[in-house]
Amino acid sequence: MIRNRLKALWAEGKPTINGWLSIGNPFTAEIMAAQGYDSVTIDAQHGALDYSNVLPMFQAMRASGVVPMARVPWLEPGIIMKMLDAGAYGVICPMVNTPEQAAEFVSYLRYPPLGQRSFGPTRANLSAGANYAGEANDEILGFAMIETATAMRNLDAIAATPGLDGIYVGPADLTLSLARGRLAPAFDREEPEMVEALRTIVAACKKHGIRAALHCGTPEYAARAIGWGFDMTTVGGDSRLLAAAAADSVKAFRTLTGARAEAAPAGAKGGY
Repeated sequence: MIRNRLKALWAEGKPTINGWLSIGNPFTAEIMAAQGYDSVTIDAQHGALDYSNVLPMFQAMRASGVVPMARVPWLEPGIIMKMLDAGAYGVICPMVNTPEQAAEFVSYLRYPPLGQRSFGPTRANLSAGANYAGEANDEILGFAMIETATAMRNLDAIAATPGLDGIYVGPADLTLSLARGRLAPAFDREEPEMVEALRTIVAACKKHGIRAALHCGTPEYAARAIGWGFDMTTVGGDSRLLAAAAADSVKAFRTLTGARAEAAPAGAKGGY
C-alpha cells in the first residue's frame, strides 16, 4: 500500500499544510492538488457537493501525489466507510463531543480486530496500491473535530482515545459555543480566551501523542499556529481563494483605470 506521506512528514518533525475543497468539481480539485499542498481535504459536510462529486475529485487529485482526505457530514458509519472506499487516506469527523463518540469514530476507520469497518474498498483497492486490507489500519488517519464547549470539557478523554490520530479544530463553531453568542464565528481568533482554548487543545494532543490541526484563514495565522505546536494547518480553501483573487483583480483594475463599478439597472436579475 502507498504510504501516508503526512505520517512520514510528521515523523521528521515537519508541519504540513492542508488544502480545502468546497466546490464539487474535479477540475477545481486537480488545480488545488497541483499547488504543493501536503494534503487536500474534500468537505462533504459544508461543501457544495455530494458523494457523486467526491469520487471523481479524488481521481483528479491522484496524479499530484497529494494525500487525499475528506471531512464527512457527521458521525455516521456508512459515509465514513464510503469515503475510505473511495480512496481517502484521512477522515475528519465533525462535532465529536465525548470519548465514546471518538471511540465510535475510530471503530469505523479500522478493519477488525481493531474496528468494525466493512470490507469493500472498491476504488481504494486500486488507487492505494497492493495489500490494502493488510495495511490500511496503519495508514488511514482519523481526526475528531473539537467544536463545542462540551468537547472542551471532555478534551483530555477524547485525546486519549486509542486509535485516534489527531484533533482538528473548527474555530468558527468552537467560538460560537465557547463565547455563547458574544463573538461572531470566524477563523484566526485573536481573543485571549480563544487563543487559550487553541493552546489547551495543542497541549492535550501533545500529552497523548496525537496530532493537532487547525483551520485557518491566512498563512500568517497558520504560521503562528505552527509555532504554538499545531502539526497541520488548513489555509483558506478553493471558494475563499477564488473569491479573494477575483476581488483583488477587480479592485486593481478599478484603481488603475479610475473606473467605478456601474450600478445594476433597476429590476436586473443578474443574468443576460
